[in-house]
Amino acid sequence: MQESVELHADLRERAGKGAARAARRAGKVPGVVYGGKEAPKIINLDPREIQKGMDSGAFFATIYTLKVGDDSERVIPRDLQLHPVKGLAQHVDLLRVTSATRVTVEVACTFLNEEESPGLKRGGVLNVVRFAIEVICGVDDIPPGFDIDLTGLEIGDSVHASTLTLPSGVELTITDRDFTIATIAAPTVVAEEEAAEAAEGEEGEEGVEGAEGAEGAEGADGESAEDGEKKDDE
Repeated sequence: MQESVELHADLRERAGKGAARAARRAGKVPGVVYGGKEAPKIINLDPREIQKGMDSGAFFATIYTLKVGDDSERVIPRDLQLHPVKGLAQHVDLLRVTSATRVTVEVACTFLNEEESPGLKRGGVLNVVRFAIEVICGVDDIPPGFDIDLTGLEIGDSVHASTLTLPSGVELTITDRDFTIATIAAPTVVAEEEAAEAAEGEEGEEGVEGAEGAEGAEGADGESAEDGEKKDDE
């Protein structure tokens, strides 16, 4: 079970765009709490707490204890609107949850033991296909993250979903294939050099073939001229 993370908010008296703009001018982030058997609740939140959650990289996979005055309830972020230029939070949607609630969340991947990968030691590049894995689980079973061990991986090796150890009650949303999480790719410089060498080799072969062709043409012309001369002599 995740440790409780508190989120503090104040009730907002009015809904609508005007009230939301007023909240932003006052240095707050407008939001709404919905779900469960209760009516939606419009609130204002502390932007520093929202930014801290965003910086954690697990904002949408964190269960918060929302405190509004003397009341508290468990919620999970479901939507976050950002300023198109500044990237600051503009509005937050929070879903009420209980121990029986199952949610779909993205769990971040952490790649470990890069120094133990022979492929990376030889100059290979870690090509991350998925920085997070989407799962379905109960709110008390959300994994803190997936550790991806790179020990022993060579250039050309891949890490697939089948290597993940899923905690009890956690299921992948993609079940029809063993999808790729990361690969160890060949060094870019080496690949470019090999491509250049291959291109040079092809050009050289074309040059040789062209020269041979020219010689053959000259030989054919010579024979034709000699035959003509013989016919003239005759």
